[in-house]
Amino acid sequence: MSRWTADRFQLLAALALAAGLMAAPVAAQVPEKRAPGKPAPAKPAPVRPSASGSERCVFQIDNVDRQGAVNETPSGTNYFAGGNVRLSCRGKQISMQSDSVAAYGGTVVQFIGHVQYRDSTLTMDADRGTYYKNGEKWEARGHVETRNLRTGSTLSGPSLDYYRELSGVRDTLEMYATGRPKIDYVEADSGAARKPEPYTIVADRVRFKGNDRIWAGGKVTVDRSDFAARADSMRLDTGAGSDGTLLGGQPELRGVGDDSFRLTGTRIDLALQQRELSKVTAKGQGHAVSRDWDLTADTIAIDLKERKIDRTLAWGTETRPYAVSTSYAMRADSLALDSPGQLLQQVRGYRKAWLGGTVDSVTQERDWMRGDTVIATFTPSDSAGRRRAVLSRIEARAGAQSYHLDHNAKAPRRPSINYARGDAIVVTMKTGAGGGVDRVDIRGKVDGIQLEAAADSAAPPADSGRARPAGGAPPRPTPKRPAATRGPAARTPAR
Repeated sequence: MSRWTADRFQLLAALALAAGLMAAPVAAQVPEKRAPGKPAPAKPAPVRPSASGSERCVFQIDNVDRQGAVNETPSGTNYFAGGNVRLSCRGKQISMQSDSVAAYGGTVVQFIGHVQYRDSTLTMDADRGTYYKNGEKWEARGHVETRNLRTGSTLSGPSLDYYRELSGVRDTLEMYATGRPKIDYVEADSGAARKPEPYTIVADRVRFKGNDRIWAGGKVTVDRSDFAARADSMRLDTGAGSDGTLLGGQPELRGVGDDSFRLTGTRIDLALQQRELSKVTAKGQGHAVSRDWDLTADTIAIDLKERKIDRTLAWGTETRPYAVSTSYAMRADSLALDSPGQLLQQVRGYRKAWLGGTVDSVTQERDWMRGDTVIATFTPSDSAGRRRAVLSRIEARAGAQSYHLDHNAKAPRRPSINYARGDAIVVTMKTGAGGGVDRVDIRGKVDGIQLEAAADSAAPPADSGRARPAGGAPPRPTPKRPAATRGPAARTPAR
């Protein structure tokens, strides 16, 4: 070893000891002289690297290209070094590197210029970095780029605080990022053959705990190929909890693609199954829009299967579930919509259920059916190369009622009214391009009425010349009972 190299090493060792960076530089130890025949002292056990890095860091200097300096102050000894400075923690897979280093009192170490931090869990690059030995905390500032080596998650932003796992202090790593960082958040390894798709999360501030829990606040956006979410704050647990929450600012979640949907509410809860989004629930002022229905209710829960809507449940008291489409509307204390493959198959309404048809262009009324339970069944149909759901059957149970308007050629603006009641009413629709009602079956205790309007004043009847008493009103319409409405079961003809 040359004299200059030896002097430089001794200086660095003295600087390190003065700054409290390490207990003793191993290379500076001098072999002990012993008398002939005296046994050699037992060698200390080698320090094995700790993959977890759960113990406190004792720094050792691995490289300094230029000379260092020591400054004694009333509060302690400060150490400065420059030129490709590399430090590591003895016996741990933790290393730090930068253009220059300043250590204050042996407890705070600052790194400036091309800063790199590496441990068994993550890599971190930044413009500046500071390590606090008391809390084993690493601060990165300015163009921070971080990668989790276990999951592949990445973070980029202006500021990140990293607290590594430490026995007796914290049982897992924690990170805090501010300045609206961008995170490509990959779920913890599930052992699945398919590589999990990352969530792209952007927020004003973010907190991580372990490899599978994240909290975000301030204009939060979450995007993936199958959905996009917006809220003031978010919580996501892709580990044991397998759930999440969107809160504040009328949170919104949208499905992406041809079979898109939109869900809003005061709060949206997320459920994961095998780290895939399996259920979303809007609580408070729930509103869901899909290609088939526009649904409002206090609470709306949507089950997803293979990233498509499989079933929708809605209930509430302040806002009773109400679903409306271009052709139909339905209301009840609770609604269930089955849509496997995101194609509507059946809608069920329970308690005070009501289903209305298309709004009549003349009267602005709907035909309707109601009962304690109403079930509408749909069948798939191809239209212009796209599958759509077509109403095929309606059934009302328990106190069933139906209301139907028939256009009257004699009085176009005053259609005939058909009203029927029974224990159960089943309407079967025609299949084919024309559509319409094929037949109506009424069961149980059956009754009803049909009202025919008088001739329209714009089209006077043939006997209009017959004398009418002065000031007399036109004759009242004669009520007619619908055909075959007597007996335990009845059937009305097709309308």
